[in-house]
Amino acid sequence: MQGREFAVRMPPDVCAAQVGEHAVVFIDDFLEEPQALVEAACQSSFAPCAGFDERRGYPGLRAPVPPGYSERLTELLDPLIRVNFGVPQALALKKTPCAFSLTTVAPQALGPLQRVPHFDASTPHYIAALLYLCDENHGGTAFYRHRATGLQRISADACERYGEAVAAELERQPAPPRYFGESDAHFELLGVMRARFNRLVLYRGSLLHTAIVNPRRLSADPRAGRLTVNSFYDF
Repeated sequence: MQGREFAVRMPPDVCAAQVGEHAVVFIDDFLEEPQALVEAACQSSFAPCAGFDERRGYPGLRAPVPPGYSERLTELLDPLIRVNFGVPQALALKKTPCAFSLTTVAPQALGPLQRVPHFDASTPHYIAALLYLCDENHGGTAFYRHRATGLQRISADACERYGEAVAAELERQPAPPRYFGESDAHFELLGVMRARFNRLVLYRGSLLHTAIVNPRRLSADPRAGRLTVNSFYDF
């Protein structure tokens, strides 16, 4: 499959939404031919994510994305991230492989930490790039503040304090077997970036967040399930 099939629509319409104290950047109608990436997912071999059997990490399946998409993505995002997230030009870019992701785990099978908001990394310039290849019926991405600590973003010096606080809360009152959504006694919902087909969303990986998941639409079929492409950049 040729990389040009994953060309970015130019010029991209870069937008930002304020969520709590931080900005979430998004680009709608991101790819010229997003269906080509859906077809690539349908031809891919998906496997359980690392930690699947231990009921931790991403609650579903993943598969590698064709390199053509990764190349187009990075060409655009390297300068865009630096401008929108204040990354110094002197810092070199480091990137994880792009992965197709399908949420498949039933709510009752989620592990304790899969039932509450999480963060991806505590480094200051770690950026998540999420492309939705599913529609608004598959929820979106929600962002939170932890009530006890007041934290929305988990920096390296706050990791231990935050981890101890959440562990104590879960020990006192385990989270119910469901995908997290609205505010509860421990986490305040700050905002939701809704799913939209061919929408790219960028946010700091240190922000507390979770996928909003419609359990009635869980599926391992890329055409029907909550299909996304996940990439991470660090500087």
